[in-house]
Amino acid sequence: MITALVIGIGTGNPDHLTGEAIGALNRADLFLVADKGPAKQDLALLRTEICRRFIDDDHYAIVEVPDPERGPDAERGNSEYRAGVERWHAERARRYAAAIADSVGDHGTVGFLVLGDPALYDSTIKIVRSIEAHTDLDVELEVVPGISSLALLAARHKITLNRVGYPVHVTTGRRLVEEYRPELGDVAVMLDGSLHCADLLADHPDLVIYWGAQLGLEDEVLISGRLTDVIDRIRAARTAARDRRGWVMDIYLLRPGVAAKSARPGAEVTP
Repeated sequence: MITALVIGIGTGNPDHLTGEAIGALNRADLFLVADKGPAKQDLALLRTEICRRFIDDDHYAIVEVPDPERGPDAERGNSEYRAGVERWHAERARRYAAAIADSVGDHGTVGFLVLGDPALYDSTIKIVRSIEAHTDLDVELEVVPGISSLALLAARHKITLNRVGYPVHVTTGRRLVEEYRPELGDVAVMLDGSLHCADLLADHPDLVIYWGAQLGLEDEVLISGRLTDVIDRIRAARTAARDRRGWVMDIYLLRPGVAAKSARPGAEVTP
């Protein structure tokens, strides 16, 4: 029997690991880490540093598994995008299954370290569940929650995600423009490399944005204000963050017609 631990590790700051996550780290014999190439090597190094810092001894091993090509997501329609992601997930599961069989055989505890929280726009739970389909291994899944980028965004800007009596809608950049309407309330947007929020300005000029990139890391950036006033600064800050690391992770909250009043000391703010 393989026990698979899917462990949320927060957004990159080791101080955000929970006690439950640290306990789970110390149970694992093997950690599988996706190797996404040189541009994202520091994400693999972050996971290695978390293991070194929180695991009490050296009984564990870390194996980097080359990540399959995902494909040109931005150029695909919704059905092609979903099919491409399904193929990517299946190939990841096959590679993880092979790495488990090679490293621990049919008995052991395998950890998967997930940035943020495994329940929010992350595929690890689904992929781990499908490992059994690609091997003779029996896999028992356990999930440990982590601090999400959504929770950290709200904390950094010192806001709540919802206003009194209003809902919160969580979506992706791919779906934002077709879904958006003010009745959704506050809208949290993830996975938006193209900043599709700018496409809403013609019909919704009073939108306010709370944006953050590299949350939890030393080069964290925050900008808030009327979207029409700060969108160019956000684009520039996003490009600069990518240039520094080779990748960028960002998230934002859109709020209709409410002035952005505060953010943490040192943040960039446009009232």
